[in-house]
Amino acid sequence: MIRRELLLLLSGAVATPRVLRAQKKATPVVGFLHFGSPGLFAYQAASFRQGLSETGYVEEENLAIEYRWAEGHLDRLPGLAADLVDRRVDVICAVGPPSAVAAKNATLTIPIVFSMGIDPVKAGLVASLPRPGGNLTGFSIIASELGAKRLELLSEIVPKAKLFALLVNPDEANSWIDDVEKGARAKGLQLVIVKASSDAEIDAGFAALVNLHADGLVIGDSVFFTSRRDQLVALASRYRVPAIERWREFAEAGGLISYGPSLADINRQVGAYAGRILKGDKPADLPVQQPTTFELVVNLKTAKTLGLTVSPSILARADEVIE
Repeated sequence: MIRRELLLLLSGAVATPRVLRAQKKATPVVGFLHFGSPGLFAYQAASFRQGLSETGYVEEENLAIEYRWAEGHLDRLPGLAADLVDRRVDVICAVGPPSAVAAKNATLTIPIVFSMGIDPVKAGLVASLPRPGGNLTGFSIIASELGAKRLELLSEIVPKAKLFALLVNPDEANSWIDDVEKGARAKGLQLVIVKASSDAEIDAGFAALVNLHADGLVIGDSVFFTSRRDQLVALASRYRVPAIERWREFAEAGGLISYGPSLADINRQVGAYAGRILKGDKPADLPVQQPTTFELVVNLKTAKTLGLTVSPSILARADEVIE
């Protein structure tokens, strides 16, 4: 009996370290799936990490992040999402509608936090905004009213204009076009639709604005256009077209004016949601959030180059004026 008890005691002593090693929690891994490139959108990744740090997770200390960048090639997103699933990440953070759809199609179990400019309910990603259900939640930037507001702001800067163009990507959801068209009719403005889904079509679209005698351009909500920011700014300058876009980075890069929510703040909140999920919250119980504040940024240097005078009213409302 003594010999048997001694053997059991020794076997337990050997097994205990193994059990402890098995029970030791591994470092959590978060997947960051983005439609763009790391150079152009480095600030978004930084804001994302800031949000994670606010919940106690710091990269390379107690957290690992797997970055997957589509470099503007949206057809790569399904493969990148599948790669994150194979990596068995704990959470996937998907930036942009195509990224969110790719992530959703890749997994029904791994939590997904998205940020997008379309209605996630209509897109079939969540059941409702307050109670999303399933494994997805995040931040929705409903764009319909913002498109009409951008047209209104541009018409204030170019008060004598009668014809405006709206640049849209036919390969993405454009449910907000009706609202822009209604806004144009309400102000007695003509609006023409210019379609582009490739670099060459963007070039051709800007060249067509000359033949159309367009007085200004509203750049529609599209992750493809967002990833082509520098191209859009350069073409607007080349053809001397007053243009407005949704993100402040457009105006900072030399565009005339921008109006929309803060991408940096949205990505910070995405990181914070990811941190909450790592701590045990379920995406089904985290309501889909929407931005409540919007930034108006005006580039006075670009306005002067275009021979435009920005009214004191717009300058007074601007969150930032670049001189």
